[in-house]
Amino acid sequence: MRPRRTALAGALLGTLILAGCGQTGTTATPSAAPGASSAPAPASAAGFPVTVEAGNGKVTLAKKPERIVSLSATHTETLFAIGAGPQVVAVDDQSNYPAEAPKTDLSGFKPNVEAIVAQKPDLVIVSNDIDQIVAELGKVNVPVLLEPAATKLDEAYEEIAEIGAATGNKAKADEVVSGMKTAMDKLAAEAPKDKKLTYYHELDQTPYAATSQTFIGQVYSLFGLTNIADKAPDQAGGYPKLSAEFVAQADPDMIFLGDVKCCQQSKDTLAKRPGWKGLSAIKNDQVIQLDDDLASRWGPRVVQLAESIGAAVAKAGAKS
Repeated sequence: MRPRRTALAGALLGTLILAGCGQTGTTATPSAAPGASSAPAPASAAGFPVTVEAGNGKVTLAKKPERIVSLSATHTETLFAIGAGPQVVAVDDQSNYPAEAPKTDLSGFKPNVEAIVAQKPDLVIVSNDIDQIVAELGKVNVPVLLEPAATKLDEAYEEIAEIGAATGNKAKADEVVSGMKTAMDKLAAEAPKDKKLTYYHELDQTPYAATSQTFIGQVYSLFGLTNIADKAPDQAGGYPKLSAEFVAQADPDMIFLGDVKCCQQSKDTLAKRPGWKGLSAIKNDQVIQLDDDLASRWGPRVVQLAESIGAAVAKAGAKS
């Protein structure tokens, strides 16, 4: 049985970003309804009922959901990537991709049961069980799929497959996952791992960082990079608050910024921090500005994040 996962990492990461800037295997089990005929089922009913084991246990959906509400920017991206976009009627205020997603003022950080129910959803997808939203929606018979922040790539793949099964888009979800695995394996294989490069990934200018035990830290590990945050005295669940002196002393070869759009951080702003002007990454032009959204989500676009990291590593490797 798939273990229940905690949403702590995702909640912490989201909180850090907002504050600083202002399972193995898929267990979806389609089953035929009792007494169902052998005649082909209508497209809208094919494969249902279906049971998916998510972060909140086994969730059974009697029919294909047609009014989905997503309270997670990551899962909004997944829904549209797997072809479930036409089924989505509302997404939260942080869901800014793709552009056609029906963005509302619903909040995944402060979920409002009445506002969610007003959308008349037949499935709600969340990444955090804040304010016991799963149980609260259960009281009004609204199915909820809790898919917490992934802590490794396999969990991200698993969640995409589960969302695909729950929404009646299993084949497309499996195709997306297969493509992601192929792309990630190719990027990892091409990385110049013999260079022994060190790096610092910045969540915000506090500065908070991410260790190798986090989801994004494991993405970096694919490229043979050494994370300076792994030696932080207080790991803080994988997201330690580093001192300016700690980073200066570690003097990373590369600095990746995940606080560009929200906090306008760049090589120039880093150079103004006490003791940072002489950092190797700054002097050698190895400060990489990432897309904040790609750097904080674990959906299908993690491949684009990996491509950005891979290109930067190849560039740094060629210079070293």
